[in-house]
Amino acid sequence: MGEHLGILKVIVVQGKRLVIRDFKSSDPYVVVKLGNQTAKTKVINSCLNPVWNEELSFTLTEPVGVLNLEVFDKDLLKSDDKMGKAFLNLQPLVSAARIRNILRVSSGETTIRKLVPDSENCLVRESSINSVNGELVQNIWLRLQGVESGELELTIKFITPLV
Repeated sequence: MGEHLGILKVIVVQGKRLVIRDFKSSDPYVVVKLGNQTAKTKVINSCLNPVWNEELSFTLTEPVGVLNLEVFDKDLLKSDDKMGKAFLNLQPLVSAARIRNILRVSSGETTIRKLVPDSENCLVRESSINSVNGELVQNIWLRLQGVESGELELTIKFITPLV
């Protein structure tokens, strides 16, 4: 285990246009993994545009990993069906925290960094990392991979110890 960087709060806000894995719908939930830490949302029954608004917390350490997300359809009698996966590289968030500390941004709202969709990420649209009253906050839409359609909206909050 490396140096403790802070707490990463992942708010799984909602899913859009998720794939059908049951007869007419799906019963989706999200599994979020960071290194050896795993958390999951509740199941939303019969919904292709679920709203979870669930906050999952992780400890962020060096080396900074990748946040992996996988959406599943809950099944009673057989194993749960995969509904797509996505990932988020957390290095830009950690870099933004270092920049914020150098600039000594602590109050108000300041955009520290912007990220654009490319082949190295699952971003659907441009995303900003903002310092909001001392917390780093990023609102993100991720495109699910390995499926016909589907997107996840997340809000990431990175809380670092005061330096």
